[in-house]
Amino acid sequence: MDEKPVVYVTRRIPEPGIELLEERCKIVMWEEEVPPSKGHIMKKLTETEAFGLLCNVSDTIDADVLASSPNLKVVSTFSVGYDHIDVEEAAQQDIMVGYTPGVLSETTADLTWALMSACARRVVESHEYVLDGKWKAWGPTTLLGHDLHNRTLGIIGIGSIGSAVARRSIGFGMDVVYSHPYRKNEQERELAEMGVDIEYVPQDELLQTSDFVSLHVPLKEETYDMIGSQEFKKMNNEGILINTSRGEIVDMDALDNALEDESIAAAALDVTNPEPLPSDHSILRHEPEKLVVTPHIGSASTPTRERMSVMSAENILAALEGKSLPNSVFDQIKEVS
Repeated sequence: MDEKPVVYVTRRIPEPGIELLEERCKIVMWEEEVPPSKGHIMKKLTETEAFGLLCNVSDTIDADVLASSPNLKVVSTFSVGYDHIDVEEAAQQDIMVGYTPGVLSETTADLTWALMSACARRVVESHEYVLDGKWKAWGPTTLLGHDLHNRTLGIIGIGSIGSAVARRSIGFGMDVVYSHPYRKNEQERELAEMGVDIEYVPQDELLQTSDFVSLHVPLKEETYDMIGSQEFKKMNNEGILINTSRGEIVDMDALDNALEDESIAAAALDVTNPEPLPSDHSILRHEPEKLVVTPHIGSASTPTRERMSVMSAENILAALEGKSLPNSVFDQIKEVS
């Protein structure tokens, strides 16, 4: 009986995906909490002559990694983003690349609203207030925060996650403005039919008029540090920034300064630069009234992560069967080009 092809998995993923792979493949997996080094990934791919690589956003999959196994035919990332993979090099080496689109849009939108609410209403600080024994009585001016209802929400990037965030504004009676590289008339109509009061505006106007600014853009050369000192100066000084896209979208030093000089009221981050954010990073000196940080948990619900594991496995199994990937990065690139 022929040996099963090897798939190297750089982190333990939820069981549904593992079970699916184990039917057809031999799995070699990194079991530690801290991700493996690039050198370790290369070593394992070489030693096992792996057919498939199941990676995630914390891994750098460059030309050296892709060349590590002569049998490598498919890379499947446990993520929607694929900027950590050298896609052009993969194409040159005739290696297929898969990802998990669509699956986490609603879950990430849920977290965006959780962060928005937690930051506006000082939820984290209030919890600490109770733990620290400061809660002596109800107070008329205790822990006053910001309203969400009847305010203006600005969304930068109106893709699937941005649209999902916009839909959730209905219950809060918010006005929604968005900026994007181009106007998305069809999405505007769809959202309007659902009752979302949405308007396309230039980014500068969005920054100036929004009470909440939520970021939902992919990481590209043109979006790196797209929110910096000049952008913070344009924001309302009562404005709150929410980032659940990529940490590199925001200039962290500029955000630190904006919180310090109160150019903006607060920020809530699920992604940071660097990531993970060291506990002694200067920005963490700000109290939860000004800053709330979560450890990249945008898609971290059990149903979503299980579905991502299955989609990641299905990409690898399709390659094993000589079929097109059900979720191919190359197909996505063709669609947007």
